[in-house]
Amino acid sequence: MIELADIRAAAERLQGQVLDTPCVESRTLSQIAGAQVFLKFENLQFTASFKERGACNKLVQLGDEEKRRGVIAMSAGNHAQGVAYHAQRLGMRAVIVMPRFTPGVKVERTRSFGAEIVLHGDTLDESRSHAQQLAAAQQLTFVHPYDDEAIAAGQGTVGIEMLQAVPDLDTLVVAVGGGGLIAGIAVAAKAIKPGIEVIGVQTLRFPNMFNAFKHASLPQGGSTIAEGIAVGTPGRITQAIIERHVDDMLLVDEGDIEQAIVMLLEIEKTLVEGAGAAGLAALLKHPERFKGRKVGLVLGGGNIDPLLLAAIIERGMVRAGRLARIRVSARDVPGSLARITAIVSEAGANIDEVHHQRAFTMLAAQNVEIELVIQTRGRDHIQGVIDALHAGGFAAQEQ
Repeated sequence: MIELADIRAAAERLQGQVLDTPCVESRTLSQIAGAQVFLKFENLQFTASFKERGACNKLVQLGDEEKRRGVIAMSAGNHAQGVAYHAQRLGMRAVIVMPRFTPGVKVERTRSFGAEIVLHGDTLDESRSHAQQLAAAQQLTFVHPYDDEAIAAGQGTVGIEMLQAVPDLDTLVVAVGGGGLIAGIAVAAKAIKPGIEVIGVQTLRFPNMFNAFKHASLPQGGSTIAEGIAVGTPGRITQAIIERHVDDMLLVDEGDIEQAIVMLLEIEKTLVEGAGAAGLAALLKHPERFKGRKVGLVLGGGNIDPLLLAAIIERGMVRAGRLARIRVSARDVPGSLARITAIVSEAGANIDEVHHQRAFTMLAAQNVEIELVIQTRGRDHIQGVIDALHAGGFAAQEQ
């Protein structure tokens, strides 16, 4: 079991090597959530993730012979970048085994730090097994992403910094994959402020620690936009710490995380990946759980594939009613489409796409079904456009 002294020692080692990131209140999110919300911007680290804290703390403590031989790690991306970057800084060889599904942006970023990349397996567990085989064959030091006391102690420095910045926080909400971050934070926070509440968040698709913590047996597996916490097996060391120091564990689904990513981008102008947005997703999904409290959220990382981000933003626009699909029935005669587009324009909406459907429809043969994708100001505006089309003599409805 790590103690506060281990985390304070890690904080001293990390001084000047990682960023003491801001922890500031979001007034807008506070109003929305009904709680005072403070954000810890770990996405501002050089590798855009808290993971480099644990990686750096581990690497600087290696012996001379271990440093000479080099290190190996398995990771979906953020731990990989942390190990690769600090190994490069310290002049060490780094081999990184990554699952085949890892976003390209994380693979290329890791490679840019001079690491040797091995893509193997479809899950973190498969990657870990292969990494351990390579470690034995090449005499490399295996740097586990979470189930290591030095790693957890390094991640725990996040908790020290949060309570230094905002001493009166009464709740910390932390995303959980293997448990390294929440284990370190929980040890630090409970030692500094025993009455503080520490709550973990997992995705419904990978509830490994939730199952262990709650003695549940929810199924797990499948793809998730929170690939950073898509861990199949909880850490042995971290699970023991979590059972002792963590107060509760919550679950969020894909839509909750998507909404949180879009809100952080739009409100805070900050880019956060799926795993990093899980804390805010829990706050939005369970507002009664946090009402009136002073809540600290860790924005764990900002490494997200641009194409995935584009899809999330577009889906978020649909969810917010700012992008809508409307089906309009009209006579298939010259001028009908012009009239429809004129009505939409006068109603203040912008047309993104137009599709005509003549064959696959139950309308009379002389009629046409026109599908419009429009940009609007929100739900009320969508209804306003539909009402205007009805007033113009067209049958219209949102799809």
